[in-house]
Amino acid sequence: MYLELDDDLRNYRDRVRRHIQQHRPPMERLPGTRSPKPADLPQYRLWCKSLFTAGFVGADWPVEWGGRDDHDAVQDFIFDTELAHAKAPRPIGAYNLVSGALLNYGTADQKQYYLPRIRRFDDLWCQLFSEPEAGSDLAALRTKATLDGATWKVSGQKVWTTHGHVADLGFLLARTDSSVAKQAGISAFVVDMRTPGITVRPLREITGSSDFNEVFFDDISIPAANIIGAPGQGWAITRAALAHERSQAQREDSIADAVRRLARFATDARTDDSGGVPADNRDVRQRIGAYFARAQVSDLLGFKALLKATYGVPDVGDSPVSKVVFTEANLDIAEYALTLQGARGVLEATDSDAIEGGKWQEAYLWARGFTISAGSNEIMRNLIAERSLKLPRDATR
Repeated sequence: MYLELDDDLRNYRDRVRRHIQQHRPPMERLPGTRSPKPADLPQYRLWCKSLFTAGFVGADWPVEWGGRDDHDAVQDFIFDTELAHAKAPRPIGAYNLVSGALLNYGTADQKQYYLPRIRRFDDLWCQLFSEPEAGSDLAALRTKATLDGATWKVSGQKVWTTHGHVADLGFLLARTDSSVAKQAGISAFVVDMRTPGITVRPLREITGSSDFNEVFFDDISIPAANIIGAPGQGWAITRAALAHERSQAQREDSIADAVRRLARFATDARTDDSGGVPADNRDVRQRIGAYFARAQVSDLLGFKALLKATYGVPDVGDSPVSKVVFTEANLDIAEYALTLQGARGVLEATDSDAIEGGKWQEAYLWARGFTISAGSNEIMRNLIAERSLKLPRDATR
C-alpha cells in the first residue's frame, strides 16, 4: 500500500530502516508463529529491548510509562511494514496484550513492577486463554481459580499456548465464579511459568515445529496480588485484548510482499519440461494481479482499523473484517504458489527437491492456521453479521 508521507513521517521511516540495519539479530524470520531457539534468546531479547528504547514499540503507552507524546498511528503502520519488508524478527509473546490489560486495569504496584520489565523485555510472556473445549467459544473455559487466603488456587488445562515452553510469565484467564453467566465469572491473572505444579508440553505441529503447547495447572498457587482488575473483569479485559490481536494480525506479515514473491517465482521458475515459465500463461498473470489487488484491500482495511481504534472511534466489525480478508488472501496466495509448482508442490518443506527451499509449503501450512487463530474465520463472520450488520443470531449456536 502506498502512503504519501510528509517530511516527519519520511524521517521516521528512514530512522526505522537504519535501526533495522544496525541492530537486527542474525535470525531469519520464517513464516508463521515461531519461537526463538534457546541459543538465540539473548540476542533476541536485546533486539526487542532496542525497539522499545528507540520508541518504535510501546510508543502508544502513556508518556509516564515510556510512551511518546508525538506518537501517531501512521508511525505504527510504517514500523510494521518496514519490519515485514526486511523480514526482521518482531517482538513475540503476549506482552502487547498484557501491557494493555495492566495499563487499563492494573494496580499501581503492578504497573510499577511489570511495565518497566516489559519495556526491557526482561520476560517472555505467553497467553493462557484457549482450552480443549474453549477455543472460539472462549467464555466456556473451565480452568478454575479459588481464593484461599492470600493465594488463588488454580487447576485446569490450556492448549495452543504460543511460546509457552520458553515463556517466563503467563497472562491467564480462569473461572472464579461458576454461579453467574459464563462471561461474568472469568478473571485475569499474571502467573509465573516456573510455579510448582505447572507442566508445559510442546505440541508437534503439521509444520514439524513445536511452537504451541499444552499447559497443565495442578492446584498451583498464585499470589492474590496477581489478579488483574477485579474478580469477574476478565472477560472485559479479554475482549479488548483479542480485538487488538485481530487488528494486528494483518500487519505482522505483508501479503503484498508475498504476491511479489509469487510474481518473481512465476516469472523465473521452470516447473515443467516445456521450457516456459508460469507467467507466460495469461490466466496466471491475471490471477496474480487479482491477488495484488486483494493485498491492497487488506492493507487498507488494516490501516483503517488501526486509525479508528487509535482515535477512539472503533467499529466492532473492523477487526473481524480485516482478519478474514487478510487470512483468506494469505491462504489463497500460498495455495496457488503450490499449484504452480506442479507435482513438486506436494513435497514436504524439508525435501531437498522442494522449490525455494520449501518456503511456500511452510507458508501454506501456516496460512491455514491463521484462519483459525485469534478466533476462527467462521466466528469472525458471525461477529460481522450480528454486530455490524445487526442480523439475527445463528440459530444453531
